[in-house]
Amino acid sequence: MTKIGIIGGSGLDDPKLLKDYEEVYMTTKYGNPSSSFMTGRINGKDVVILARHGRDHSIYPSGVNYRANILALKNIGCTHILATTAVGSLREEIHPGHLVFPDQVIDFTKKREYTFFHEEKVIHTPTADPFSENLRGLIIDSAKKLDLKYHPKGTVITIEGPRFSTRAESHMFRMFGADVINMSTVPEVFLAK
Repeated sequence: MTKIGIIGGSGLDDPKLLKDYEEVYMTTKYGNPSSSFMTGRINGKDVVILARHGRDHSIYPSGVNYRANILALKNIGCTHILATTAVGSLREEIHPGHLVFPDQVIDFTKKREYTFFHEEKVIHTPTADPFSENLRGLIIDSAKKLDLKYHPKGTVITIEGPRFSTRAESHMFRMFGADVINMSTVPEVFLAK
């Protein structure tokens, strides 16, 4: 059975979004997730919503316990994860309000826990294609049907934060091939994979 985990920020924490709403508290061997889970149903689908930076947005990007978040979503039974994030555009053609469905990521973080596989044994995880093509395809189909402004591909670069990049850094990131910039996709995408 499909259960969708949604990781987001403020705006997704309205219980009115969910039918049969329940609040669930969990812990993992990595500690507590960023917030309690809001569980319920949207259009007949089981959904679990997690506030990445806490419900009061008090956890800075490098302070998020990404491993606890992803492991707790797995433990509650999520089979898919949709992660929303605010981004800055590095391209003139990507305007405010446009959606970008990235197919690639550049990791420019320095201080985060990237793996579950370092305690018992080392496992090298393939990340050439970090995002699910199937899930991206479904999201793109929905964006088309809803006539939303979107970009079907893009490269997101993740920086530590909470500061924004300098002009020189943004120029360098464009030269790297990045299209948008944020502070939270890494290590989330690698842990979820």
